[in-house]
Amino acid sequence: MNAQPKLEVEGASQPAQDALTLIYDGKCPVCTAYSCGVDVDPASASAIRIVDARGEDPMISRATATGLDFDEGMVVSYRGKFYHGADALHVLATLTPAKGVWNRINRFLFGSRAVSRFLYPMLRSGRNLLLRLLGRKKINNLKKRG
Repeated sequence: MNAQPKLEVEGASQPAQDALTLIYDGKCPVCTAYSCGVDVDPASASAIRIVDARGEDPMISRATATGLDFDEGMVVSYRGKFYHGADALHVLATLTPAKGVWNRINRFLFGSRAVSRFLYPMLRSGRNLLLRLLGRKKINNLKKRG
């Protein structure tokens, strides 16, 4: 029986070197569903930290300091490197175990970097439209005007 990676939600101290942190928009229902449903092979990551980009977690500040715009895409921190948008989705898909229908669909669609980069702009546009329809503001972590 395979052990699942430990799931940690915001506020954990320093993550282990092989821990994975996923920063997502907690005001977006689709982003939240994806983030809560993502599965990572425990052989790849010892723990998964799920962090709402609208919160106060130190990882948010670190990602913002590198210039990553949370309104342009989710962020994954894994093995000391940040992945943003399509690349984050691709990394998650490649770390997904090949079991279960959702995992197989995720891996099939986003396991290819080219497919991830093709589909991600449409997913981001859908998120932006959904936020507008729900009357929710963008994150604006880079403090852009407009």
